[in-house]
Amino acid sequence: MSYLSKAVEKLKEIEASEQKNLETVSERLAQCIQNGGILHTFGCGHSSLLAQDAYYRAGGLVPVRPIAIEPLMLHEGARRSSDLERTPGFVDSYLEEEPVEAGDMVLVISVSGRNPAPIDVARYYKAKGVQVIVLTALAYSESVASRHPSGERLEDVADFVLDLHIPVGDAVMDLEGLDQSFSPLSSVAGTALLHDMFSRTVERLHEEGYEVPIFKSGNIDGSDEHNQRMMERFKRIGF
Repeated sequence: MSYLSKAVEKLKEIEASEQKNLETVSERLAQCIQNGGILHTFGCGHSSLLAQDAYYRAGGLVPVRPIAIEPLMLHEGARRSSDLERTPGFVDSYLEEEPVEAGDMVLVISVSGRNPAPIDVARYYKAKGVQVIVLTALAYSESVASRHPSGERLEDVADFVLDLHIPVGDAVMDLEGLDQSFSPLSSVAGTALLHDMFSRTVERLHEEGYEVPIFKSGNIDGSDEHNQRMMERFKRIGF
């Protein structure tokens, strides 16, 4: 089976399994936005790419903002990012500076759900009464021990969980005579799940008569005025 075929198969599995969770999360996110709230997204390493994917995105919701802790992202060194992700308490001083307010929501992304940095982010905001959505792979997480001093995995700290249904190790392709699986699927699954969540949120907001804050493509003539108005509505994001 080709990679694309496996990706399609996995997306169908996710669609069948995550309907209830997606409905619940999108309903809560719609309420958050109607009340003036923002969704803040966080991930380390390649998960940071998912956290950035919905930010300032043509066709995407405006009130979405990544928590960008640069040492945990890839561009300052991939090995360093991995080491720091495993360091308990590393994120705390950064989170103190983040403009997350009561009534906002935080989405934390980690495929394995075992490392301290994403767990600490979820714990930090949960303690402040901010609702936490987690995007993780439960079968993967449940197969490995937590690296957090508390013994908790990411899903243990969540208000809402979206399951990526990704196998342990992420890679989904195999060849006879090759002892290493290859071709990770978490980015495809993660992006699809998040945009399904956002799509459902848009539908809910529209059904309730709320002016849905969506960016238009900057490459379409006449979009600048619309996008500027949208950014004024959510100026505390700091585009």
